[in-house]
Amino acid sequence: MSNKIKKEKIQIGISLGDVAGIGPEIIMKTFSDERIYKMATPVVFANPRVFSYYKKALKLDRFQYTTIKNFETTSHNSLNIFPAWEEEFDINIGKPTKETGAFALKSLAIACKALQDNQIDALVTAPINKHMVQQNEKDFSGQTEFLQQYFKSENNLMFMTSDLLKVGLVTNHKSIKDVAASITEDLILKKIKLMHQSLMYDFGISKPKIAVLALNPHAGDKGTIGSEEIDIIYPAVLQARAENMLVFGPYAADGFFGSGNYAGFDGILAMYHDQGLIPFKLMAQENGINFTAGMDIIRTSPDHGTAEDIAGKGVADETSFRNAIYAAIDIYNNRAEYEQNHSNPLTEFTEHQEDR
Repeated sequence: MSNKIKKEKIQIGISLGDVAGIGPEIIMKTFSDERIYKMATPVVFANPRVFSYYKKALKLDRFQYTTIKNFETTSHNSLNIFPAWEEEFDINIGKPTKETGAFALKSLAIACKALQDNQIDALVTAPINKHMVQQNEKDFSGQTEFLQQYFKSENNLMFMTSDLLKVGLVTNHKSIKDVAASITEDLILKKIKLMHQSLMYDFGISKPKIAVLALNPHAGDKGTIGSEEIDIIYPAVLQARAENMLVFGPYAADGFFGSGNYAGFDGILAMYHDQGLIPFKLMAQENGINFTAGMDIIRTSPDHGTAEDIAGKGVADETSFRNAIYAAIDIYNNRAEYEQNHSNPLTEFTEHQEDR
């Protein structure tokens, strides 16, 4: 996956997500604009019937696709569909089922195989209905976790990015009652390092400046509300500084975002999901994307869910999905440019972790 060469045009794989959600619609709307084919050759892992059905239902006459059986016959001027399943099925827009969950998992799995075999350069995942996937695979906890397990990656950072701000998480989809017990100095330091390396490697920022948020209101008020800032978070910040990273905090989250202080930083590390994602989605709105940093493969996704309530109505906004495509292209080429002058920092990070 490493030793990338900068390309004018990369091959991007796309997992379909849930057939009953807005995934097919945002994919079709994105690739109805032919300008995108100047930068990428897209391959979606699905069944062609999905797109034939939605093309008629949504009256997307400009949308064109090509069905392929191998990666040597990809079209560079239309969306390519690589069949991910063959069985017959009914499409009930807005009504996810165990069957649509199975198709979503098949699409993701075959896309991962193509990425592993270097048949695609990056992966963009459309939204899934996690509950329906779990009807088929009880241990399935999310696409990020599936990718981590598939590619045997020890490290990753959920990194929400836009031109306005970039927010990473120490804990991802964890119950609030379990967050405090999950946070350790080592975990925070690991996430800081992953963010620091991603900002350099994936986003081309030579000396990234990172802010770390507090866990408790008012950053713990010197221990009167909570001691995590004193005992855990600040020591991690100090250790990161000792390793020559520009890291500051911990900052009380409300004042940090409310005062506009976020604008002075390249990356922001939040302690838990809603602490980071609520301000991110308010400010980035439809322009934000989700990037799985810290892995050797490149995976991006839109920062929203399946939205079954609006599926099939023609009103789904494809901006976040389109931006996820653009981000995958930019990250691929940023990595290629970085690797021309440096070794792969993700390999160095893994080796360093094993030595600790």
